[in-house]
Amino acid sequence: MALLSDNINRIKPSATMAVTGKARELKSAGNDIIGLGAGEPDFDTPENIKLAAIEAIKSGDTKYTAVDGTPALKQAIIDKFKRENNLSYTADQISVGTGGKQIIFNAFLATLNSGDEVIIPAPYWVSYPDIVDFAGGTSVIIECDESCRFKLSAEKLSSAINEKTKWFILNSPSNPTGSCYTEQELSELAEVLVKNPHVNIMSDDIYEHLVYDNFKFKTIAQLNSNLINQTLTINGVSKAYAMTGWRIGYAAGNKDLIKAMAKLQSQSTSNPSSISQAASVEALNGDQGFLKSRAEVFKKRRDFVVNKLNNMNGISCSLPEGAFYVFPSCKDLFGKKTTDGKIIANDENFVTALLESAGVAVVQGSAFGLNGFFRISYATSDELIASAVSYTHLTLPTNREV
Repeated sequence: MALLSDNINRIKPSATMAVTGKARELKSAGNDIIGLGAGEPDFDTPENIKLAAIEAIKSGDTKYTAVDGTPALKQAIIDKFKRENNLSYTADQISVGTGGKQIIFNAFLATLNSGDEVIIPAPYWVSYPDIVDFAGGTSVIIECDESCRFKLSAEKLSSAINEKTKWFILNSPSNPTGSCYTEQELSELAEVLVKNPHVNIMSDDIYEHLVYDNFKFKTIAQLNSNLINQTLTINGVSKAYAMTGWRIGYAAGNKDLIKAMAKLQSQSTSNPSSISQAASVEALNGDQGFLKSRAEVFKKRRDFVVNKLNNMNGISCSLPEGAFYVFPSCKDLFGKKTTDGKIIANDENFVTALLESAGVAVVQGSAFGLNGFFRISYATSDELIASAVSYTHLTLPTNREV
């Protein structure tokens, strides 16, 4: 009898975590490595949030809490959805988990049966298909290349839906591309989904506050009142509030789904950290003024990186509206050699050459479901970004063909 289950053998290690881990190992071995693979802000958690955590410790707020979130945090989340998205929820429609990833995991494990299909536009966050596979569902991948700015059209969505479709995943702003769906594009998708009430919508809004050039963020549930019970709207404190290590994600949706997710969580992690929950109350209720200034810093970095990439031989990069990623194409380099003679046959060859020759860690586009691209995270210091761009340029091929 095999030790490992069929379920665990269906999934792969996270590609982004693998790149980050490899970069860390090379650094520990004494190599000079610039890591642009992790989706983690380089800013520190704001001081008022840290002080709220310290106060929670001092006041003895260190016990078990309700499985899926304290009343105080659930109320802060309810207030956030009303204030920022004009969505009204009650406490039994709110779930709090140990990061957004657990929320997604809980939702799929609580709902998917063998044969159920989940529509996932590609490029996608690396974990979506693996979580679907682990839960016993079937991922239906729809490629969306640069010609449509990496976004799914209403026509393609409609064509992909059938009686087996259980979920549709919508991630805007997108990881890995930074692309954002406009209100018009969301409305067109909503029209399709309203006609298919058996299709649940997972709206992953974790990068909501990281949008640029006066882009107006909207979440799909707020555009059509008929969708609010059909949509699980997911968010968290990790990205906007620089709280990746605090591990708090949350969602709002159908009461029966939220209850099922709580049942599952009660048999896995139980409640998220009481200290992290107290800090998250302050994050959501406290001063939000820093969000705009931090977004301005990310915008400057985005503009710098895109400009430099588009001036490199064989690289092209569109200007994303949000998140802190760019998703350049390296397809024009296929069939060529790096400056140290390595053949580039695909995007994985390219990112390996970057790491080994330039000491720059990025993630290949094929990990996100679209070969010929690579993801750069510019959530790091201006100095490191400038160095990484310079080293990348020195590694790129000339026009020498294989």
